[in-house]
Amino acid sequence: MISNDIDLAAKLLKQGEIVAIPTETVYGLAANAYNPEAVEKIFIAKQRPKNDPLIVHIHDVKQLEDMIGEIPNNASILFNHFWPGPLTILFKNSKKKVPDIVNSGSPYVAVRLPKNELTLRLLSKLDFPIAAPSANLFQKTSPTTPQHVDKQFGNKIPMILDGGACNVGVESTIVGFDEEDEKTINVYRLGGITVENLKSVMHGFNIVVKGGNYNLPGNAKLHYSTNKPLILGNIDELLLEHKDKKIGILSFQKNYNSEFQFILSEKGNLEEAAQNLYKGMQILDAMPVDIILTELVPDNHIGRAINDRLIRAAAK
Repeated sequence: MISNDIDLAAKLLKQGEIVAIPTETVYGLAANAYNPEAVEKIFIAKQRPKNDPLIVHIHDVKQLEDMIGEIPNNASILFNHFWPGPLTILFKNSKKKVPDIVNSGSPYVAVRLPKNELTLRLLSKLDFPIAAPSANLFQKTSPTTPQHVDKQFGNKIPMILDGGACNVGVESTIVGFDEEDEKTINVYRLGGITVENLKSVMHGFNIVVKGGNYNLPGNAKLHYSTNKPLILGNIDELLLEHKDKKIGILSFQKNYNSEFQFILSEKGNLEEAAQNLYKGMQILDAMPVDIILTELVPDNHIGRAINDRLIRAAAK
């Protein structure tokens, strides 16, 4: 059921049910973060392994101290500049109020304050934070509209809170303060807040993008994938290589005059490309094609997050 009834969404969450919610990044599948039985319903619905932790969403920074206790001294700089917004911060789960199922047994809890008026109003009606990974089946393309969620889950979840289309389009950036150097911020997942954004406000800090596949949300080698094979490379060369197949094209800017294509941004705008990324993947996946060909975008600003998603979606 797709609805904009906040009171109904709050009632369901208080009853231990799961509800799909809008955020500025992608739609999330939410449950009471303090209720292990409710959180387990997320894993079951998404067919998500329990070693893949979830992000906890709050509506006010004041909730943070009550939830986790110890807050790094420099975290307030991030709060002041990027919350509400697409930034997730790792904190030690000092008070143990967040159950292990949310963190996959990690000593850290990932927290963010989303920038979506509807979801913030919903959160303000609850006396608990919510755990909410993306509202998609595990490793599949993330949803940026309520219709995307409905297509993957239908009646398997009780409600989708309709907040329209997401305006960022890729997941939040995940950062953590380095335990050995308080002047280093590690970026564990590229997302809606860019490295350039962080450097512009965290003066005197080292911003380090960590490679590898950490046990953090969205860091599986294969993730965000379409049902049709997604092949990443030089589109012109790939067209020749796969000319015997019915081809869908997901291009950054170039028009291939194909019946089955989606252009992320005709203007070459990376923010627009990010907004359109999952939408384009979903549209092409529904077309009568055998494969989808795509390419990397310029690897700067939010383009780095787009490329991360494309590489993971195309992984074997």
